[in-house]
Amino acid sequence: MASRWASLLLLLVWTAGCGSQSVISDPKNVQMLHGNEKTEITFWHTYNDKETWLLDQELIPAFERENPAIRVRSINLANNNELKNNLIVRASSNRGPDVVRMDISWVPEFSCKGLLEPLNRFSGFENIQNTLHRKTMSVGFYQNQYYSLPLNLYTTALIFNRELLERAGYSEPPGTMEEVLELARKKHYTIGLGGLEAWDTLPYLYSLGGAFMNGDFSKASGFLNSKETIRAVEQLASLYRDEQIDISVLINNVDNWAGVRSGELLMTDEAPWFYGLLNPADLDRALKQSLPVPFPRSNGLASIIGGENLVIMKGNKNRDEAWAFMKWMTGKDAQLVMSRAGLIPTNREAVDALTVGRESYLNAYLESMNNTFLRPPVKNWSKIDEVYTMYLRKIFLGELTAKDGLDQAASEIDDLL
Repeated sequence: MASRWASLLLLLVWTAGCGSQSVISDPKNVQMLHGNEKTEITFWHTYNDKETWLLDQELIPAFERENPAIRVRSINLANNNELKNNLIVRASSNRGPDVVRMDISWVPEFSCKGLLEPLNRFSGFENIQNTLHRKTMSVGFYQNQYYSLPLNLYTTALIFNRELLERAGYSEPPGTMEEVLELARKKHYTIGLGGLEAWDTLPYLYSLGGAFMNGDFSKASGFLNSKETIRAVEQLASLYRDEQIDISVLINNVDNWAGVRSGELLMTDEAPWFYGLLNPADLDRALKQSLPVPFPRSNGLASIIGGENLVIMKGNKNRDEAWAFMKWMTGKDAQLVMSRAGLIPTNREAVDALTVGRESYLNAYLESMNNTFLRPPVKNWSKIDEVYTMYLRKIFLGELTAKDGLDQAASEIDDLL
């Protein structure tokens, strides 16, 4: 499987293009629903400009050619709480769009609130399910029903400044997070942190031996406030108070990526698109300035996994057409097209179809993908993240000790669970 991910990730830089064909097993079944009439389905998504271009210019036209009874109206929206609240309101009154590309962290809340249509009732669900990434497939599982299909995924890796490492006598970064933090302290280097939310900080806690919840995401006490997690947070908070962890990106719109390249920062963490967006000449310069590596493993998992899943909203009157579009978007050919924009497919057949390119920065993300953990797929995740972030901020600012802050956070999170 690792070689398949290698093929996938390396192709994101070197591929020149892919074809797109329908993967609907029998499109005539859909066409017969309305005879010669066209059924329009609405698709809400949050793709960036390059991804949207591929969607509108290649994928949707190809899908409509293969399924002339269906027309897809693509609506591009910002990925924020306003979109989330709008979807909740619309779905609650059966006025939602037909298909939504939704952040995986939202899916459990929508599933628990009864705002999504169960997918395992549709024909061919098991065949589709067996082709997709298992960990992100589990995000949509609630009360013995599946409510989403994983569409794409991503993770982050540590990015070091090469010159600062060399000055400290390292040809490669230290092998543990403990050693990384010790290097920063000893040499008075600064680490750029993207924020205090779970997405930004949990990989550091896991790499330092900490934890967040138990295996079935039912309890935070004993994990978030374990002695290992307390010690991890103490180490990070101490460096922050000594001005060796910088989170000014939250206030002053600082670019951590540029800080690493210029040598102002020893390290930050980013997703692969911060390299992938560069032109070839600038990419070559960036790789001479920086070095990406996976988060160091401590307890077996280190890198956080994110992505988007496809869902059908409650009250949908075009379920069969929506399902046909979802199957097509998660099929091998459609996923190969979107990989040209740097999106990592969830379809394992698409991974198998990719060829290996030469070595690149993407090897760090390949290794990271084999050791990823999910943000807890629970209905109150947004509130849990707010509680976690609030107490972490109090700890970093010295308003609470790490033990007191994490004890209170764990207790409140347990109530939310």
